[in-house]
Amino acid sequence: MGEEPELRQPKNHQEEDTFRDQGFAEKYPEGLLCSTKSLPGRLVWVPWLLLFLISLGLFILMLATLVQVSRIRGHPQRQAQDHQGSSSLVAAPQEQTYSGLEQIQQRLTQINASLGALCRPCPWDWKHFQGSCYLFSRTLGSWEASTSSCQDLGGHLVIVNSTAEQLFLKYWHSRKNELTWIGLSDHRREGSWQWVDDTPLKLSFWKEEQPDNAGDEDCVELIEDKWNDKKCTANNFWICEQPSAPCPAH
Repeated sequence: MGEEPELRQPKNHQEEDTFRDQGFAEKYPEGLLCSTKSLPGRLVWVPWLLLFLISLGLFILMLATLVQVSRIRGHPQRQAQDHQGSSSLVAAPQEQTYSGLEQIQQRLTQINASLGALCRPCPWDWKHFQGSCYLFSRTLGSWEASTSSCQDLGGHLVIVNSTAEQLFLKYWHSRKNELTWIGLSDHRREGSWQWVDDTPLKLSFWKEEQPDNAGDEDCVELIEDKWNDKKCTANNFWICEQPSAPCPAH
């Protein structure tokens, strides 16, 4: 028997398939072809990946919330202790404030007592006696001018209301040994002696045979420890009087 001839694909068909494969490869490179084939599979995983990430985020958030709640519930005693500690811290400054106020009050009391000890009830150069202040002038003037000077200083020519006051004036007058005006006159009405505050004369310390009204003498001066009437135009020293200022109680 003769051998059967081998069936072979015609050459022209092989060349045609080869040409077709080469042309497709040239048109669509191998990498692009592979990626194009795998693209539908990758797109299927994208929604699942997003869902996983969102679920993971929610889980972490819930876990953090639970931890925070457990911390708050697990430390009520500590919070109470902290509250008590803060209360004690507030109470301590309050006690210190009260103590400081007491010290300030005590200090003010001491200062007030010191001021009371240093209190000057009278202005400088004025002498204090039984609630009044007295200024013995160093200048001369008529009775009217002396009255105006005392008024300018906030006082008046001295008014003698008691024996003690007369002795006080005698003491200072004897040291100076000067003729000095006092606030007594009868220039408004002869023989009607009145003080500068318009009160009538009740207690007097006249020198013997005075007042004599020799030559129209209507004003009174202090001579040593006695009084004498004299012309109001004469130039004498003078004594001013004003109430003393109260000192702080201590």
